[in-house]
Amino acid sequence: MRPPDQTDPQRWLAGVWLERHGLADVEPTPLLAARLAVRRRVRVADSLLLAAFIVGAALTHVSALPSDVTSSWLPTLVLVALVVGLLVAQWLLGWWVRHVDRRAGARLARRVAHPVQLGWSAVLGRSYAVFTVASFSAALLLAVSVLAVPDPGLRRGATVVLIGLTGAAVGIVLQLRNVLASPAVADDEASLTADVIMRVEDARALVTPSLVWTLPAIFLYGESFGWWNVASIGLVVVGAIAYCLIHFRSTGVGTAARRAMVTG
Repeated sequence: MRPPDQTDPQRWLAGVWLERHGLADVEPTPLLAARLAVRRRVRVADSLLLAAFIVGAALTHVSALPSDVTSSWLPTLVLVALVVGLLVAQWLLGWWVRHVDRRAGARLARRVAHPVQLGWSAVLGRSYAVFTVASFSAALLLAVSVLAVPDPGLRRGATVVLIGLTGAAVGIVLQLRNVLASPAVADDEASLTADVIMRVEDARALVTPSLVWTLPAIFLYGESFGWWNVASIGLVVVGAIAYCLIHFRSTGVGTAARRAMVTG
């Protein structure tokens, strides 16, 4: 391992990242360090954003429980506003990453392009894609099924879940499109490999099903314990096991990136 650069911790972290992905012989540049640093900050901000969304949705849901579910559209409008705010904030975080990438690309003396068009199956991986679709489908089916239960509080909770999942799905699709479509920020083969590795990491981070697991478990509760509670817990348990299996059995990020550069 290259000795730590105490004067520039960001470049040292970039060096650690390169070694972890099989690029130990590549020198960490300031541009690479800046791109990795903004991604670390965005992932922290995105986690805080999701937490704030869940808290806001929970407070809205709880505040509406004492009233008649048909008496006011205000809670639903607040939830819609929260979803729109979540999408806008996530889009701004993605814009921040793209802005840093564009600035880094503009500072390159020369620029190379990807040898093939990157596709979602190569960058994200079919196993992650199938798992994401299955997770959202299961959560949506659960929420729709709960709407038929004659419990006003439970139906309002199902509405929260449906709104939240719809917003999260739209956000993932839009951000994944940007991950695949944005131009490469590289001037040689090594930096091009690092660029694709970052895309694979970005794509896999996007489909982490935190919101899919959290929303049903929090909001699908009613006047008594029912099958929906068991299903919500089962969604978390089965989903976590499946996600861990996919994570450990899938091709490593570095290998997946190198394969994507060949197959697209």
